[in-house]
Amino acid sequence: MMTTTSREIRLASRPVGEPTPANFTLATTDLPAPGAGEVQVKNRWMSVDPYMRGRMNDRKSYVPPFAIGEALQGGAVGEVIASNDPGFAPGDLVNSMFGWREAFNAPAAALTKLPSLPGVPEQAFLGVLGMPGLTAYAGLTRIGEPKSGDTLFVSGGAGAVGSVVAQVGKALGCTVIATAGSDAKCDWLRSVGVDHAINYRSCGNLLAAVQAAAPRGIDIYFDNVGGEHLEVAIETARPFARLVECGMIADYNATSAIRGPSNIIQVVGKSLKIQGFIVTQFAGLQAEFIEKMAGWIADGRLKWEETVMDGIETAPAAFLALFSGGNTGKMLVKL
Repeated sequence: MMTTTSREIRLASRPVGEPTPANFTLATTDLPAPGAGEVQVKNRWMSVDPYMRGRMNDRKSYVPPFAIGEALQGGAVGEVIASNDPGFAPGDLVNSMFGWREAFNAPAAALTKLPSLPGVPEQAFLGVLGMPGLTAYAGLTRIGEPKSGDTLFVSGGAGAVGSVVAQVGKALGCTVIATAGSDAKCDWLRSVGVDHAINYRSCGNLLAAVQAAAPRGIDIYFDNVGGEHLEVAIETARPFARLVECGMIADYNATSAIRGPSNIIQVVGKSLKIQGFIVTQFAGLQAEFIEKMAGWIADGRLKWEETVMDGIETAPAAFLALFSGGNTGKMLVKL
């Protein structure tokens, strides 16, 4: 087998504050033929996600930091082009965590074959049927514990996770309030059934806007943003409300100490539950998640948007756009 040439994006330096293009570099590497038990994959799609910002810092966390001078990692869908493992054959489509590169060799155990679902494109397994979708489903159903008639407030509602939370909430009988950063995103949220879509950039007073949408208060808050949104959620929470802490992108690029919610004392008086989580803690829900999501897709209750950039060289720009609201739905890079 001939050597395969692959381009990849490496971390050139650790960002201070918001990342810049200078923190990334494009490199070319040669891949040998796959060894025993290995598979060679040519990526077709790769994902960029907000959590990756934390891995660019050199600090202890739930996952090791990215290494300077090495290719970054993330979700990818690719096609097997050579295999030295009986479980995979050329042409198989697979999911992996070897994104940010055009091709790679990996042990067979690091790959998962994509299931075939009618009408579902392969890249959906990086979004609505992938890690963001499972994050939304697990966080909402297991921590948010929605009941029919509950009022659900979702920050970052037009993002890859938030848009799934909003629609699953509707499917489970909730009244849904969601925020987004543009009128166009709010229009899309309304088109998929969100009851109240709030443009947090132009509404003037976010607390007043949420109070108007939920005069009786909220029962569940799904947090993708943190900051002011979290304070508003605490302020509008009804007794025994559940606050699902998935992400706090408003503070990912902070360079100084982050002020906590000024109204945190209400957690006691209202008996609020605030729980953070990492999606890998709910890996055991994978089969249930796929079954439920496939049903909602089939009956039209679950739709999604994608923002796509082309070529491995655009991956840093795609990642940076996450912090300025440059995506509706899942941000993807097509390779």
